[in-house]
Amino acid sequence: MAAYRVGVDDTLMSRTETRRKAALATLDSTTQAKLGQFFTPERAAELIATFPRLPKSGRLRVLDPGAGAGSLAAALVSRVLEESPHLTLEIVAVELDPGVHPYLAETLADCERYGQAQGTSVSTVLVKGDYIDLSDGGVDSDAALTEPFDIVVMNPPYAKLAASSPQRKALISQGVDCPNLYAAFLALGTAALGAGGQLVAITPRSFANGPYFAQFRKYLLRNVAVDRLHTFESRSTVFADTGVLQENIILSATREGVRDKVRLTASNGHTDEGTEHVVDYTDLVHPNDPHQFLRIASGDEATEVAEQMASQPDTTATLGIQVSTGKVVDFRSRENLREAVEENCVPLIYPGNVRGGVIEWPREIRKPQGFALTGPASEKLLLPSGCYVVVKRFSAKEERRRIVAGIWDPATNGETPVAFENHLNIVHKGGQGLDRPLAIGLSLWLNSTLVDKFFRMFSGHTQVNATDLRSLRFPDLDTLRALGTNVPASLPDQEEVDALVEKHVRGSEAVA
Repeated sequence: MAAYRVGVDDTLMSRTETRRKAALATLDSTTQAKLGQFFTPERAAELIATFPRLPKSGRLRVLDPGAGAGSLAAALVSRVLEESPHLTLEIVAVELDPGVHPYLAETLADCERYGQAQGTSVSTVLVKGDYIDLSDGGVDSDAALTEPFDIVVMNPPYAKLAASSPQRKALISQGVDCPNLYAAFLALGTAALGAGGQLVAITPRSFANGPYFAQFRKYLLRNVAVDRLHTFESRSTVFADTGVLQENIILSATREGVRDKVRLTASNGHTDEGTEHVVDYTDLVHPNDPHQFLRIASGDEATEVAEQMASQPDTTATLGIQVSTGKVVDFRSRENLREAVEENCVPLIYPGNVRGGVIEWPREIRKPQGFALTGPASEKLLLPSGCYVVVKRFSAKEERRRIVAGIWDPATNGETPVAFENHLNIVHKGGQGLDRPLAIGLSLWLNSTLVDKFFRMFSGHTQVNATDLRSLRFPDLDTLRALGTNVPASLPDQEEVDALVEKHVRGSEAVA
């Protein structure tokens, strides 16, 4: 794969980088968090600028919403002047923060001067204001944003959009719900493209999976075809001087494009050449997937893991089992919480009780261990005595395993109804327990290296939602029960877990 640093003028970029750092130094931390400001470093901007397809001549209209100090505009100008100097380049840059406007204005003027010196027409427009308000078709809309764009390139702000906010309501009225500013920018950027126009954005990976961004994801994939996805192996290298720990990707997509092949690339940071892999579009977005997850695998190992998981015959639905979140939300059930089990009380299970593949209860975890029954409403929050597979809902990429499963087993925990707290997912069968071999087999499968690798590749968020578990592939019932027969509920070490999965599920294939 070609080096990322292609045709970039160091003088223009170094001046822009100086402005970026100066603008970054002026930001108030509270305001920065509110606006979701994370300005694009020089090397990242240069990498992002390599993604768009450039014609050799003609007029190229470019939008950079949330432009910051103008790093993306400068990087794209540098590339155009190197590779397509006969283009007429028009750049519209939008920025909300008045304190950043002087830095952005100077970068845009610098781009025009540099273009003139090279004999290429570069014109720029600085639009001051909120991109969502300016482009939603309302009274605040700006004329510079009305004509379709050939390229929308962005590092959108990252901050939640409250359900009651005017911006989110305006987006819903346009047919898409965006729970975060970056999703709103992507949706509006998509709408700003003409047919065949390109969207290039560096964003958190969290939109690719899970229910939180489901409506937005369906809107995006309905309107654009993904051409390329780039992942970063480290979460902290891209925006090292801004403290961002989100897992970022670069997305390149075409409005009304062809859904054929997708180029998947990866690197440790934004300076190395990394790896490259081309897959069928249906490998990225499964045609029959109602959730429209983006299954991002780059490299031979990732593809092998994806193929191994895809070869499994079942899902929770075809296995006849269900996944639900725990029913007890502790701050809503304070009157029911007890430090220990007492009369008319049942066990209460938190994530901290899940340890070594089993539920250790009671356990000293600074959480209540008992749930008092105070009437019919509290009884509805229980599950009857039985075997259940319990999965922690929250994990981080840096944890040893992303999916952490354990078993609630009446043989060791006692024959009693049980209450599960809301930060747990519960695998059950119609609200009843599972047979013990099936529960143990499911636990071993979910705790295997294969499933861990798959989930790390395809889940960019730190939650393990019930929807994620429902979308996983599983061996058939007979195989799961064979896997869980004559095996204790407590987990053996990882090598033995993987050896058992290899023996019963994958035959002679290697897990690691």
